[in-house]
Amino acid sequence: MKIEVLNHASIRLSGNKIIYFDPYEIKNDFNDATYIFITHDHYDHYDEESLKKVINKNTVLIIPSCLKEKAKYLTDKVYVVEPNKNYVINDISFETIPAYNIQKNFHEKQKQYLGYNVLIDNTKYYIMGDTDCTPEANNVKTDICFVPIGGTYTMDEVEASDYINYIKPKKAVPIHYGSIVGSMQCATNFKKLVNKEIEVEILI
Repeated sequence: MKIEVLNHASIRLSGNKIIYFDPYEIKNDFNDATYIFITHDHYDHYDEESLKKVINKNTVLIIPSCLKEKAKYLTDKVYVVEPNKNYVINDISFETIPAYNIQKNFHEKQKQYLGYNVLIDNTKYYIMGDTDCTPEANNVKTDICFVPIGGTYTMDEVEASDYINYIKPKKAVPIHYGSIVGSMQCATNFKKLVNKEIEVEILI
Protein backbone atom coordinates (compact mmCIF):
# COMPACT_ATOMS: atom_id res chain seq x y z
CA MET A 1 0.00 0.00 0.00
CA LYS A 2 1.11 3.52 -0.74
CA ILE A 3 1.04 5.62 2.43
CA GLU A 4 0.23 9.33 2.41
CA VAL A 5 -0.31 11.75 5.26
CA LEU A 6 -2.33 14.43 3.50
CA ASN A 7 -2.04 16.86 6.41
CA HIS A 8 -2.31 16.90 10.20
CA ALA A 9 -3.88 13.47 10.96
CA SER A 10 -5.47 12.84 7.56
CA ILE A 11 -4.18 9.58 6.06
CA ARG A 12 -4.65 7.88 2.68
CA LEU A 13 -3.65 4.28 1.96
CA SER A 14 -3.89 3.23 -1.67
CA GLY A 15 -3.41 -0.05 -3.48
CA ASN A 16 -6.08 -2.50 -4.59
CA LYS A 17 -8.39 -0.45 -2.36
CA ILE A 18 -8.29 3.18 -1.24
CA ILE A 19 -8.70 3.88 2.46
CA TYR A 20 -8.93 7.23 4.20
CA PHE A 21 -8.60 7.94 7.89
CA ASP A 22 -9.99 11.25 9.17
CA PRO A 23 -9.92 13.09 5.82
CA TYR A 24 -9.42 16.77 6.59
CA GLU A 25 -9.07 19.87 4.43
CA ILE A 26 -9.23 17.88 1.19
CA LYS A 27 -8.97 20.37 -1.66
CA ASN A 28 -10.15 18.38 -4.70
CA ASP A 29 -13.05 16.09 -5.56
CA PHE A 30 -11.51 12.61 -5.64
CA ASN A 31 -14.56 10.54 -4.66
CA ASP A 32 -12.37 7.45 -4.73
CA ALA A 33 -12.65 5.96 -1.25
CA THR A 34 -13.30 2.25 -0.77
CA TYR A 35 -13.37 2.71 3.00
CA ILE A 36 -13.29 5.74 5.28
CA PHE A 37 -12.48 5.39 8.98
CA ILE A 38 -13.24 8.21 11.42
CA THR A 39 -11.64 8.20 14.87
CA HIS A 40 -13.83 10.82 16.61
CA ASP A 41 -16.04 13.85 16.20
CA HIS A 42 -13.63 16.80 16.56
CA TYR A 43 -13.57 19.13 13.55
CA ASP A 44 -10.04 18.18 12.48
CA HIS A 45 -11.02 14.50 12.27
CA TYR A 46 -14.67 14.61 11.20
CA ASP A 47 -14.74 17.14 8.35
CA GLU A 48 -17.96 16.76 6.36
CA GLU A 49 -16.79 18.90 3.44
CA SER A 50 -13.72 16.71 3.03
CA LEU A 51 -15.80 13.55 3.40
CA LYS A 52 -17.98 14.67 0.50
CA LYS A 53 -14.85 15.02 -1.65
CA VAL A 54 -13.67 11.45 -1.12
CA ILE A 55 -16.89 9.45 -0.64
CA ASN A 56 -18.85 7.81 -3.46
CA LYS A 57 -21.97 5.63 -3.68
CA ASN A 58 -20.00 2.46 -2.88
CA THR A 59 -17.83 3.83 -0.05
CA VAL A 60 -18.10 2.15 3.35
CA LEU A 61 -17.93 4.63 6.22
CA ILE A 62 -16.76 3.32 9.60
CA ILE A 63 -17.40 5.54 12.62
CA PRO A 64 -17.57 5.62 16.43
CA SER A 65 -20.96 5.85 18.10
CA CYS A 66 -20.65 9.61 18.73
CA LEU A 67 -21.10 10.21 15.00
CA LYS A 68 -24.08 7.97 14.40
CA GLU A 69 -26.60 10.77 13.89
CA LYS A 70 -24.35 13.05 11.83
CA ALA A 71 -22.96 10.45 9.45
CA LYS A 72 -26.25 8.85 8.44
CA TYR A 73 -26.89 11.76 6.07
CA LEU A 74 -23.71 11.06 4.09
CA THR A 75 -24.30 7.47 2.99
CA ASP A 76 -26.38 4.42 3.79
CA LYS A 77 -23.20 2.31 4.03
CA VAL A 78 -22.35 3.33 7.59
CA TYR A 79 -20.98 0.96 10.23
CA VAL A 80 -20.95 2.12 13.84
CA VAL A 81 -18.21 0.35 15.80
CA GLU A 82 -17.22 0.16 19.45
CA PRO A 83 -13.87 0.00 21.28
CA ASN A 84 -12.10 -3.27 22.11
CA LYS A 85 -13.69 -5.33 19.36
CA ASN A 86 -12.69 -7.14 16.16
CA TYR A 87 -14.59 -6.57 12.94
CA VAL A 88 -14.73 -7.93 9.41
CA ILE A 89 -16.55 -5.68 6.95
CA ASN A 90 -16.61 -6.82 3.35
CA ASP A 91 -12.94 -7.58 2.54
CA ILE A 92 -11.29 -5.72 5.39
CA SER A 93 -10.66 -6.73 8.99
CA PHE A 94 -9.66 -4.53 11.91
CA GLU A 95 -9.63 -4.16 15.66
CA THR A 96 -10.77 -1.07 17.53
CA ILE A 97 -8.62 0.39 20.29
CA PRO A 98 -9.85 3.04 22.75
CA ALA A 99 -8.29 6.47 22.13
CA TYR A 100 -8.28 8.80 25.12
CA ASN A 101 -6.31 11.12 27.38
CA ILE A 102 -5.12 9.97 30.78
CA GLN A 103 -4.57 13.26 32.62
CA LYS A 104 -6.28 15.68 30.24
CA ASN A 105 -9.94 16.20 29.40
CA PHE A 106 -9.82 16.72 25.64
CA HIS A 107 -10.59 13.09 24.78
CA GLU A 108 -12.37 11.34 27.62
CA LYS A 109 -12.48 7.56 27.74
CA GLN A 110 -16.26 7.42 28.19
CA LYS A 111 -16.77 9.11 24.82
CA GLN A 112 -15.53 5.91 23.16
CA TYR A 113 -13.24 7.55 20.64
CA LEU A 114 -11.26 5.10 18.56
CA GLY A 115 -8.01 3.99 17.05
CA TYR A 116 -8.00 1.34 14.33
CA ASN A 117 -5.54 -1.51 13.76
CA VAL A 118 -6.36 -2.54 10.20
CA LEU A 119 -5.11 -5.67 8.42
CA ILE A 120 -4.32 -5.13 4.74
CA ASP A 121 -2.35 -7.64 2.67
CA ASN A 122 -0.85 -9.30 5.75
CA THR A 123 0.30 -5.95 7.17
CA LYS A 124 -1.28 -4.26 10.18
CA TYR A 125 -1.68 -0.48 10.14
CA TYR A 126 -2.48 1.12 13.50
CA ILE A 127 -3.98 4.61 13.25
CA MET A 128 -4.02 5.66 16.87
CA GLY A 129 -6.40 8.63 16.78
CA ASP A 130 -6.08 11.32 19.44
CA THR A 131 -4.70 9.49 22.42
CA ASP A 132 -2.09 9.24 25.10
CA CYS A 133 -0.09 6.12 25.80
CA THR A 134 -2.81 3.96 27.36
CA PRO A 135 -2.82 0.39 28.70
CA GLU A 136 -4.91 -0.67 25.68
CA ALA A 137 -2.47 0.93 23.23
CA ASN A 138 0.44 -0.80 24.97
CA ASN A 139 -1.09 -4.16 24.07
CA VAL A 140 -1.39 -3.50 20.34
CA LYS A 141 0.66 -5.59 17.95
CA THR A 142 1.13 -3.84 14.63
CA ASP A 143 3.52 -3.39 11.73
CA ILE A 144 3.05 0.30 10.92
CA CYS A 145 1.96 2.77 13.59
CA PHE A 146 0.59 6.25 12.85
CA VAL A 147 1.34 7.98 16.13
CA PRO A 148 0.26 11.49 17.23
CA ILE A 149 3.21 13.57 18.40
CA GLY A 150 2.03 17.19 18.60
CA GLY A 151 1.37 17.37 22.32
CA THR A 152 -1.40 19.39 24.01
CA TYR A 153 -4.24 17.09 22.90
CA THR A 154 -2.17 13.91 22.46
CA MET A 155 1.26 12.54 23.24
CA ASP A 156 4.22 14.80 22.53
CA GLU A 157 7.27 13.60 20.61
CA VAL A 158 9.02 12.27 23.73
CA GLU A 159 5.98 10.32 24.95
CA ALA A 160 5.31 9.08 21.41
CA SER A 161 8.89 7.86 20.92
CA ASP A 162 8.78 6.03 24.26
CA TYR A 163 5.58 4.37 23.13
CA ILE A 164 7.00 3.33 19.75
CA ASN A 165 10.15 1.98 21.36
CA TYR A 166 7.92 -0.10 23.64
CA ILE A 167 5.59 -1.68 21.06
CA LYS A 168 8.33 -2.00 18.40
CA PRO A 169 6.47 -1.76 15.07
CA LYS A 170 8.46 -2.11 11.86
CA LYS A 171 7.66 1.48 10.95
CA ALA A 172 6.37 4.58 12.73
CA VAL A 173 4.70 7.47 10.92
CA PRO A 174 4.25 10.63 13.02
CA ILE A 175 0.96 12.54 12.65
CA HIS A 176 -1.04 15.29 14.39
CA TYR A 177 1.58 18.03 14.23
CA GLY A 178 2.70 20.82 11.96
CA SER A 179 -0.47 22.90 11.68
CA ILE A 180 -3.06 23.00 14.47
CA VAL A 181 -0.63 21.93 17.15
CA GLY A 182 3.04 20.95 17.30
CA SER A 183 5.82 22.38 15.12
CA MET A 184 7.48 20.64 12.20
CA GLN A 185 10.51 20.19 14.46
CA CYS A 186 8.46 17.69 16.49
CA ALA A 187 8.93 15.08 13.77
CA THR A 188 12.69 15.56 13.65
CA ASN A 189 12.90 15.27 17.42
CA PHE A 190 10.70 12.17 17.36
CA LYS A 191 12.85 10.43 14.76
CA LYS A 192 16.01 11.04 16.78
CA LEU A 193 14.42 9.47 19.86
CA VAL A 194 13.12 6.31 18.17
CA ASN A 195 15.35 3.26 18.30
CA LYS A 196 17.34 2.84 15.09
CA GLU A 197 15.93 -0.59 14.26
CA ILE A 198 12.49 1.00 13.81
CA GLU A 199 11.99 2.90 10.56
CA VAL A 200 10.51 6.38 10.93
CA GLU A 201 8.84 7.83 7.85
CA ILE A 202 8.06 11.55 7.98
CA LEU A 203 5.31 12.38 5.50
CA ILE A 204 4.16 15.86 6.51
